Amino acid sequence: MMLSKRAANLKASPTLALVAKAKELQAQGHDVISLTVGEPDWPTLPVAAEAGIEAIRQGFTKYTAASGTVELRQALAAKYKSELGQDYSPAEIMVGPGAKFVIFSALQVLCDPGDEVILHTPYWVSYPTMIELAGGVPKIVECGAKENYKIGAEALEAAITPRTKAFLFCSPSNPTGVMYSREELAALAEVFRRHPRVAILSDDIYNRLVFEGAKVAPHLLHVAPDLKDRLIAINGGSKAFSMTGWRIGWAAGPGRLIKAMGDYQSQATGAPSSIAQAAALAAVKNSEKEVAEAVSLLKKRCEAGLKVIGSVPGFEVARPDGAFYFWVNLRQVLGRRHKDRVIENDSVFCDILLNEYFVATVPGAECGSPGYMRLSFACSESDVARAADRMKEMLR
Repeated sequence: MMLSKRAANLKASPTLALVAKAKELQAQGHDVISLTVGEPDWPTLPVAAEAGIEAIRQGFTKYTAASGTVELRQALAAKYKSELGQDYSPAEIMVGPGAKFVIFSALQVLCDPGDEVILHTPYWVSYPTMIELAGGVPKIVECGAKENYKIGAEALEAAITPRTKAFLFCSPSNPTGVMYSREELAALAEVFRRHPRVAILSDDIYNRLVFEGAKVAPHLLHVAPDLKDRLIAINGGSKAFSMTGWRIGWAAGPGRLIKAMGDYQSQATGAPSSIAQAAALAAVKNSEKEVAEAVSLLKKRCEAGLKVIGSVPGFEVARPDGAFYFWVNLRQVLGRRHKDRVIENDSVFCDILLNEYFVATVPGAECGSPGYMRLSFACSESDVARAADRMKEMLR
């Protein structure tokens, strides 16, 4: 049986592959500390969990509309109004099986073969492959420490070509945790106004997990509401509501595009889970207190983690504005010899760290930025401290 060219070139999710490797080592009896996957270690919010259980008890277990129930989309419209200050009708909102699939479906209905989608480094590991699976071409703009890992207006302008279809970004960022300010977003908005054919995909999955200022991260629609007719605001329950396994996400955007995404989803998956939708509806309506508590916990873990990870000789750690990741510059420790191996790059560093010291991390090369490493601090402070001790042992 011959696989398609698409399948032959398909790359598995690096983070999920690392999670699988960590679980394999755990099954062998090793004490593995996993700092890989972007998953809160606290349970799904009780209000969501109970609503999901009640949905099963009440028999709410059948197909729903392909784009989600009207009740959930109405609640999301109110949420978007509160967070982004924009009015959306239920017809301008779609619900899908996870924010990841929502991004995937948006790219599928936007891209024709050869269309360019602008990304900047460091990016979430799945973005380039999702663009390629849609027939698009990732147009990568390098953004390092000098740019604070964010794209500026000048670099964005230079990246736009006649083949540019869309710009895709995440703020607060996975993998860095850095966040765009209102001023930076306003500068990007000026560029978009000069290029009205470019769609904007705003991955807002961490927008409630911000450590200072307002409870919601700054957004393009806060500073440029005139871009609403070509911006897709993507979010979901995985991070703020700790609903990763429920697989529930959503998007708001122009009605024609949202309808196309719903039609695509109707052919691809049928509809999002009715049970997950019931759980998400409860969380959207009744979780402000719990989300605030989660943010407070993450801020505490962030400060503690910065101290212990920053104490590893040779590490440079970027301070995150939100989300739950540390972005670590490894370049001072690369080139050293560890036993019989030279630590040539971040992938070798992370491989030794996992297989000999049983700490799972994500190499920066997977995010388009060799020489770095991503660590999740959505885990206990003691786990991060123990991981730092093992890194020090490795480097000794």
